[in-house]
Amino acid sequence: MTATLGLLRHGETVWTRDKRVQGRTDIPLSDEGRAALEMRRLPPPWVAVPRRVSSPLLRCRQTATALGLAQIDVDARLAEMQWGDWEGRRLADLRAELGTAMADNEARGFDFQPPAGESPRMVLARIRPWLAQCAQEGSATLAVTHRGVIRVIFALATGWDMLGKPPAKLDWTALHSFALEPDGMPRVLQLNIALESATATDAGGTP
Repeated sequence: MTATLGLLRHGETVWTRDKRVQGRTDIPLSDEGRAALEMRRLPPPWVAVPRRVSSPLLRCRQTATALGLAQIDVDARLAEMQWGDWEGRRLADLRAELGTAMADNEARGFDFQPPAGESPRMVLARIRPWLAQCAQEGSATLAVTHRGVIRVIFALATGWDMLGKPPAKLDWTALHSFALEPDGMPRVLQLNIALESATATDAGGTP
């Protein structure tokens, strides 16, 4: 039986709003971000998925709580890509400051790496065993995680080398679903699944 995986990015933080790189810096949701999430719920059938997991970072755990998700597990492998010396900085500022050196680093795709940070390839190395574990469960998993993690899984699923324009535009407020092969290899099922109003009636079921 093919397992399914739903991925949701955390809500807005002050640094998200200011376009600052967060990485492993443990920033909470902003008041506005929390309030916006409290007005939303996962769409059916994802609202009924029993296997729920979150990044250990506060912004993800708060997102799960704001969406009304109870009994959610935490897995360190779902933490955001570590941006090292660049955490708290804006990419636009780094590009202006570093010029060609930054452009050359970004042109490395999966091997782009901030000083004292991780590359997307390193994120993939810690995520692949987790994907295989989800596949072995043979059912549905919902994960509240980060942009960097979702991008790596999306790249793996689509064959994107993380260079140039991605094959699809991801809505970072929406849910993205994937099928997992027995070895954990992801395949896109549906992208940009909008969250529903908290007043909407859940249809139940499992994906």
